[in-house]
Amino acid sequence: MLAGIAAQLRGALGILAKRDVQIPARYLSGEPGAGSAADRPAALGDDCAAIPDGDGYLLLAAEGIWPAFLEGDPRFAGYSAVMVNISDIYAMGGRPIAVVDVVWGTSAGALEPVWEGMIAASRAYGVPIVGGHTSARSPYNALAVAIAGRARRLITSFAARPGDVLVAAIDLRGEMHAEHPFWDASTGTDPARLRGDLEVLPALAEAGLCDAGKDISMGGVAGTLLMLLETSGAGAVLDLAAVPRPRDVRDLSSWLLAFPSYGFLLSVRPDAAGDVLSAFARRGIASAAVGAVDGSRRLTLEAAGERQTLWDLAAEPLTGFAGEGAR
Repeated sequence: MLAGIAAQLRGALGILAKRDVQIPARYLSGEPGAGSAADRPAALGDDCAAIPDGDGYLLLAAEGIWPAFLEGDPRFAGYSAVMVNISDIYAMGGRPIAVVDVVWGTSAGALEPVWEGMIAASRAYGVPIVGGHTSARSPYNALAVAIAGRARRLITSFAARPGDVLVAAIDLRGEMHAEHPFWDASTGTDPARLRGDLEVLPALAEAGLCDAGKDISMGGVAGTLLMLLETSGAGAVLDLAAVPRPRDVRDLSSWLLAFPSYGFLLSVRPDAAGDVLSAFARRGIASAAVGAVDGSRRLTLEAAGERQTLWDLAAEPLTGFAGEGAR
């Protein structure tokens, strides 16, 4: 069974698409700022660019929306474009400032639901849309959103260490999208709760309880963990049975690839794991210790006493952005 799950995960588009990042990784590797951590203004390969700024960091991020998603559900695509950028900022221990957009449509009518969704998310999360570019004269529909934020202390993809406890935190109070692998625990939820739940992340960073992690993205738990391990130059064992999962989602492989509206994977020092789990529990968010980080540079799946290597990052890079420990 475990070999079948590993094969399904390895062939999933959400994970394979991460290999496209090798293109910018190759071009940026020789650019100023791409050398040692001490030399570069922002580490390459994180959820956001984190630029030192006074007593903290300026955070910048951007996301493009998958064309099939935009065509099939333009309103939710607009909502998600804002939501996922906000998640990127919180994933790094920051708080969002504002977003800008780039929207292309074949007509004014094609743009209406996209804008309805973006405005709904902007209001729900309290993050204003302050500019961008809109055109209704395109031969196709396209959407991208960028965001700025600030952090006092960072949660980064470069700080996972052997011996860390892996903590997955996912809001299970939602439902799966009818056509796409998106777990929606956001639309229709009280905005005050949405904002309060996200505040857990900067609170953990500022309390010194967590400095390593990522938000769970299109690659799901498995793909996100691979990216975290690659940039940290580490490996891990992932206990599949421990990953928080809704009761009505039976297919484990599909869930491991799902994109939750609220989902974070953190690498936590063992003495802080209890406090981290308690912080999510106080907000009603499902969280669990789901594995441990090691120095193998392999992601190993574990279930029912069986183990299976999913990916050997030393032999086969995923994104091409490798941290100091991988060199």
